[in-house]
Amino acid sequence: MFSLVVRNANIVDGTGKAAFHGDLAVAGDRIVAVGGFEGGGEIEIDAGGKTLAPGFIDIHTHYDPQLCWDRNATPTPEHGVSSLVMGNCSISLSPVRAADRQRLMHLFGSVEDMEGRLLESTVPFSWETVPDYLKYLGSSLGPNVGSIIGHSNIRLYAMGAACQQRAATDAEIETMCAVLREAMAAGAFGLSFTFNHYDELGDQLPCYYADRREKLALLKVVAESGRGVVEVAPNFFKRDMGLPTVDEWGELALESGALCTLSPILALPTMPGAWRVILDRFEYWQAKGAPLYAQTQVRPLDMTIQLAAGSTVLSKSSAWRRSFEALPEDRAAIYADPKERSTLIAEGQRLKAGLAPLKVKRAHAAANAGYVGQTLADIAEADGKDFFEAMLDISLADDLTTEFGLDGFLHSDEEAVAQLLESPIVHIGSGDAGAHITQFAGAGDTCYLFEKFVRERRDMTLERAVERLTSELAGKWGIKDRGVLAEGKFADLVIFDPATIARGDEQWVDDVPGGQGRYIRRPTGVERVVVNGETLVENGVYTDRQPGRLI
Repeated sequence: MFSLVVRNANIVDGTGKAAFHGDLAVAGDRIVAVGGFEGGGEIEIDAGGKTLAPGFIDIHTHYDPQLCWDRNATPTPEHGVSSLVMGNCSISLSPVRAADRQRLMHLFGSVEDMEGRLLESTVPFSWETVPDYLKYLGSSLGPNVGSIIGHSNIRLYAMGAACQQRAATDAEIETMCAVLREAMAAGAFGLSFTFNHYDELGDQLPCYYADRREKLALLKVVAESGRGVVEVAPNFFKRDMGLPTVDEWGELALESGALCTLSPILALPTMPGAWRVILDRFEYWQAKGAPLYAQTQVRPLDMTIQLAAGSTVLSKSSAWRRSFEALPEDRAAIYADPKERSTLIAEGQRLKAGLAPLKVKRAHAAANAGYVGQTLADIAEADGKDFFEAMLDISLADDLTTEFGLDGFLHSDEEAVAQLLESPIVHIGSGDAGAHITQFAGAGDTCYLFEKFVRERRDMTLERAVERLTSELAGKWGIKDRGVLAEGKFADLVIFDPATIARGDEQWVDDVPGGQGRYIRRPTGVERVVVNGETLVENGVYTDRQPGRLI
């Protein structure tokens, strides 16, 4: 008698091999038979000919804060994901000294567009060190979780305020290495950096001040642990396409031996073909033996701008970023003040070209009803106003809740995206689930891969798509005994219908503590997600089980 048996399945085992019809048996948390076998299960599931695959892996999320109030990291498991990695882009929740908690929350809020008040009310900070944090994190998890440690955290921990002022001394580097060594020994998944963000004041983040000797020393600690990755968010939007950053991390990966992943490479409408040039540079470093990989996301980058909730794009301006730091009840006064408006309008001019397609997506005041569906540029021209003046006026009439949609902002060239998704140098990630929750729904890329690039465009076979989301990531990223349906592997499973799987429409839900909301997607076609042998999600509904573990 097995603990779980799945019968009558179209088995796609994650290796890329052709699908086959068969059954699968689980004993406890491990797969014990695949194909045909004798015996029954305490729980028997008839897959009805649907696809049975290894649970998908999402390598780029920011669920660190959400897991403090939602141990299932919703809605990511609903999209077939059994394992996720968080702590990307240099920001995590540990290590942190008690005196630095406020500073860390400001950094986290600025990088990932999260309300500082949400972090204050939901993150208990009952830890200081990484081992203590992982002990807190490791109990009662829905999906499996890999926790990367942010370089900003380690630098703040070792240097205090000086982390955003200067290079580290030898003694400070040794402190950082000791902290990281302790973290890796306790089960941390790696180290992350970013060069694509600023803090709430518009200042450079701690990563900016790290010199080569600091970076190399830390990478060597990751490499000597024999596990984990180094994630880097470069600025590929620069005129030089970020190629010097690729070269720097190619050298560091080659010298240290640490696996480095740079995220994200996107198809940019303002820089056509740049992704190919960047990819060529990755190929150059891989040919030299560097363990260097890129990441890309599956979906076009659609965004919603709502002044009540902030904006990643507008936050590139210091004046707009300061306005988003204000309390919601004070923000309207800022936008109505003539002097403040003048500064916001002036600083917004350099962002206007990228925001040209912005449309009024949803409005609430009667005075704004006629604007829905129109571009903000057309509205401004018709009303004889500046682009940002029109945005402010419309928003004020709606108590700042007007939703401005920026669809296909980036990464909307499907031919280019298809080529990126097929490149062996590129890993599928960069979805950002758990971050920027008032601007887009980050979860859903796994389903969209099958919906768009397998079923609709036929760029990729079902077997190859599953392989890209499972064994390929597990193998390269060192996620042991996962990503393949084979005897002895952990029983992380997903049952889905290739004919109907889809990410679902973006929708707003008011389920964030403190009366706040977020954008999510509810998928179709995903029937069951099993984590370590126990069902976590069945037809979109979570069970009372929380079988996830730290990976």
